[in-house]
This record gives sequence, C-alpha cells and structure tokens, in this order.
Amino acid sequence: MQPTPYVASLRVYEPIESFDSVDQLRWSQFAINSSTGLDEQFRALRRSITGVPASSIPDGAHFLEHEGKRYVAPWSTAIRCWAALEDFKYTLPTSVVKFFIPQTIQDSINFTIDIIEDKVSHILTSTWTIPPRWFALFSPKDRLRGVNEEGHFTILRTAISTAKSRCALTHQAVFGAFGEGGVEGEVAELLAWLEIFDDKSIVELDYGGLATYLNNQLVNCGEVGLDADTSVEDVATSIAGLAAGDGKLAGRGYERLVSRWRRVSALESAT
Repeated sequence: MQPTPYVASLRVYEPIESFDSVDQLRWSQFAINSSTGLDEQFRALRRSITGVPASSIPDGAHFLEHEGKRYVAPWSTAIRCWAALEDFKYTLPTSVVKFFIPQTIQDSINFTIDIIEDKVSHILTSTWTIPPRWFALFSPKDRLRGVNEEGHFTILRTAISTAKSRCALTHQAVFGAFGEGGVEGEVAELLAWLEIFDDKSIVELDYGGLATYLNNQLVNCGEVGLDADTSVEDVATSIAGLAAGDGKLAGRGYERLVSRWRRVSALESAT
C-alpha cells in the first residue's frame, strides 16, 4: 500500500533543456526509476507528522525518458503547499485559521513563495476522485494499466500539444452547451495551466493508489477490475454529446463516469 493511496496526480514533464543550467545539472544527476512517486509520498507524510516546512528540505522530481531524452516534472512542493494552504484557508473563517495552521508554518510557506513566485507547479493533485476534465486530455490509446509491486496502476500519457488541443475542444463544447460558469471556468483554467509549459512536454495522469481502490470497487460490483474502467471513453462520449447538442448522450457518458468514481470517493468517509 502506498503512503498516501488516495491521491491522483496530473503531471507535466518538460524536456530537461527547458530548465535553467543549474536545474539541468541537478536533474541530470538523478537516476530514472519508478521510486520517485513513493519518495514524494513518504516525504509528504513525514512532513505532516513532524511539521517540518517544505522549504527546509531539498525538493525532488519525477523523471521520464522518451526517445532517448530526459523529461522532468519537479515536485514543486513549496508551491503546492502554498496552494493547499490558500484553498484550506478559503474554507474557514479567518478568525479560526490560526487554530489549524500555526503562524510559523504560514510564514515559512509565504517566505518561500516570495522567492519563487515566478514559478508554477508542474503537478496538480486530487484526493479520492479524479476531475472529469483531466480525462478529457487523453484517449484510450494513451492508457497503460496493470499490477506492480505497489499494487494496481493506471497511467495515461500524451504530448502536451495533443492535450492542449483536446482541452480546447472540451472548452468549446462546454462553453457552447452551458456558457460561462463554474465548469467552463475550470476547463479554461486547465488549458491556461497547460499553456505555460514547453511545447515539447509530456502530460501524464497517474491514478496513484486510487487505481487499487477503483479496481476493488469494480470487482465488488461483478466487473473485471480496471479493465472495466472506461473513464476516458465516458468523458469523450459526454463531450461529443455536448458538442452535438445531444443532452441524452452527454448525460449518459457523465453518469457512467460519476457512478463509477462515486464508489471510490465514498471510501473517504469510511476510512
């Protein structure tokens, strides 16, 4: 079992040449292997227990090798901690925030962000479920799934140019069906995030530990585990329905997706 088995990640791997010379030298010295995911999770779990600020520990990265070239997705831990902090503070009255987050931790995170404010996270994360818009970036042929020493896994990868094209078509379909609003804004925000990175980057959706949870839930429902997961196809069906003005088709794809992942997200309240 992974240290944080309830987290899925959307990552952008940029060519190592797109980083500055200092980072290129640093990232070129790391071996490309599959343990960086566990390393990231163990460090995150350790920080949550010890309260050590992210800025005080050297950060890591995920690596890919494609066609003989190295691609890097820095963990961007400090930036993600700041984003999580802001999201959490937004859900609470300002008068009680201090009881949940010590001022020293807030100051440490804010100080780090002031230093690296021109940077952006290469990784987005989601707990207990995966946002439908993430699936819109991929096609079934981008999918790799199976079982390894960490359990079941599902990973999707595609070129960022393809992901941006699919995201733009998704935004067009959503905007045409609903106009401006929450869903349209989320897709537009995702597209804006993708536009930040090098045009030769690779986009990856990693189910993380959610793959094992999803597999078990599908088996419990009499299905063949992860092979029955058609989340990418369901989102594509829903988008096609929106684009064609076919509400029934759009609803059918969306309902299949939601009903499948609802069983996984329900586990949050059971743990």
